[in-house]
Amino acid sequence: MNFQHTSVLLQECIESLAIKPDGIYMDGTLGGAGHSSEIVKRLTTGRLIGVDRDADALAKAGEVLATDTNKVTLLRYNFAEANDILSAANVTGLDGVLLDLGVSSFQLDEPSRGFSYMHDAPLDMRMDNRDSLSAYEVVNTYDERRLSDLIFAYGEERWAKRIAQFIVAERAAAPLQTTFELVTAIKKAIPKAARSDGPHPAKRTFQAIRIEVNGELALLENAIADLAKALNPGGRICIISFHSLEDRIVKNIFRTLENPCTCPADFPVCVCGKKPLLRTVTRKPILPSAEELEANHRSRSAKLRVAERITE
Repeated sequence: MNFQHTSVLLQECIESLAIKPDGIYMDGTLGGAGHSSEIVKRLTTGRLIGVDRDADALAKAGEVLATDTNKVTLLRYNFAEANDILSAANVTGLDGVLLDLGVSSFQLDEPSRGFSYMHDAPLDMRMDNRDSLSAYEVVNTYDERRLSDLIFAYGEERWAKRIAQFIVAERAAAPLQTTFELVTAIKKAIPKAARSDGPHPAKRTFQAIRIEVNGELALLENAIADLAKALNPGGRICIISFHSLEDRIVKNIFRTLENPCTCPADFPVCVCGKKPLLRTVTRKPILPSAEELEANHRSRSAKLRVAERITE
């Protein structure tokens, strides 16, 4: 596969990580290793732990980082498996963590993976091909109510109910096998006037199905907390999100880890005993520059939030 990858908010991430030459850093969504390549350049005796659940991504990253193997450890895990990752890497703490959420450029650009509504391919969308649930099962076995609910919740799609109705009607004749068959059903469901402007009519539904297939939101809350606990004092966690659902989770978890006290507001002193774990570095998300937006249209919805482990 000929992967083409452009890292989003690259310089902003590198600056926010405040990389120490002897530090230990984890890229939990390795992808094409664009961010990791820049991290490794700044390490001397330090180490990068590159993590991805996609075997193709790990293979590509191995090629990109081949000249720095003495500073790199590549592991096939989901970033939510923080404790297992630390154990496998034989480290006890991290000086920085980077998560670039969502689907990577080369997953979108490789038609056979079934992530893109722009290429005809089997309905798949699995980031890890060892997983049993694929887009085919979601599209062809979920009942109408369940489909409607997930398209509305994960895709924030106003036409979710009609789209679910049309998918169920189409599959009654024969299972939907390919991405273009799904796109056709979606286009039939959305009135022509509503398809005349805005993003591709299938964008939100494909996003919703992809999130469901890969459980992208289900483990994010616990993953952020576990990774924050794995940070050394002063270590930073940088998370790039691409839609409001992810960004809301990141913002709320950072806020909770910064202000964990559950005592009533009128208590004169804290008695719950919960101590802050993080300090939020970015009160508002960092957004792509005008230059980046022009050069890489996939960066347009990106938001970067940063927090720092406080000294205990």
